[in-house]
Amino acid sequence: QVQLVESGGGLVQVGGSLRLSCTAPGRTFSSMGWFRQGPGKEREFVAASGWSGASTLYGDSVKGRFTISRDNAKTTVYLQMNSLKPEDTAVYYCAADMRSVAEMKIHPTYWGQGTQVTVSS
Repeated sequence: QVQLVESGGGLVQVGGSLRLSCTAPGRTFSSMGWFRQGPGKEREFVAASGWSGASTLYGDSVKGRFTISRDNAKTTVYLQMNSLKPEDTAVYYCAADMRSVAEMKIHPTYWGQGTQVTVSS
């Protein structure tokens, strides 16, 4: 079983910043990224990154505010969230795939347990 471990969620004020981390211990993936699901909403794509930082995708709602990156060992993916809004409140799920970023965006193979992000107004 592949285990994705998320961390960094919490409570933050409007306009604040938060950084999420997701690690796959002892495993590397071609693509890693993030989805989120807010209260009463369907799961939404947030961001994804390929093996190199040159291949990245962002959801329209987070473009210009969120930045995805991966560590040098390619076992960890980060999501730097700036200028947070109340509508960013959601459970954020780490996702990973041995396929391309585009394919992971459509249907990720592996999922994390999720970490709660709450933005207070």
